[in-house]
Amino acid sequence: MINSVRNTVLAIVNKNNYGYISPGDFNLFAKQAQLDLFDEYFFNYNEQVNEENARLSGTGYANIKLGYEEVIDYFSVTEFLTQKTLGTSVYYLPSTTTTGSDYYLLNKVLCYSGGNLLGEAEKVTHSKITQLNSSLLTAPNTTFPAYTQAGDSITVFPTTINSGSDVQAQYIRYPKDPKWTYVTLYNGEPLFDQTASDYQILNYQLMTRMIW
Repeated sequence: MINSVRNTVLAIVNKNNYGYISPGDFNLFAKQAQLDLFDEYFFNYNEQVNEENARLSGTGYANIKLGYEEVIDYFSVTEFLTQKTLGTSVYYLPSTTTTGSDYYLLNKVLCYSGGNLLGEAEKVTHSKITQLNSSLLTAPNTTFPAYTQAGDSITVFPTTINSGSDVQAQYIRYPKDPKWTYVTLYNGEPLFDQTASDYQILNYQLMTRMIW
């Protein structure tokens, strides 16, 4: 898949006499192009939502919003979060060192107790959580939990939600960096090698538009 993209890119470059693109440069360009297209999907999805609200969108095959949802959902991940400090209600946000993938958009934070779902936590500002906690009537509880976000972590309320399997996040991850791996032939020409340990394909959902 990534090899066919590179071959097409090289053919276009050669046709226009733009010179040669090394494997390293290709991987950098492919990564940036993939991120640009990934960001664009969210803007386009928002436009389709606005058109749907204005009753300007179609149904069936004309339901463009559904197509964007399917692409975005491909990058959806649901993982339990890692505690920043054991016994506290502070949890690391998704990252390569905690859940294995960096998050682009944190969509939901779900709270559990003893394996049972308590509910979805509401994101609130730091000033609002202070106001909520000042009254027993408005303070977050296990039925209606809340959380604040700061830096690389979130703090869940009430603080009784504080075990390693109490907080789960559903988020949209970044696409994995594409990498065209190769072996070098005796004449210095690189030959595609998908058996390499660091080989990474392009995301199929983004590939068809990446060349252009």
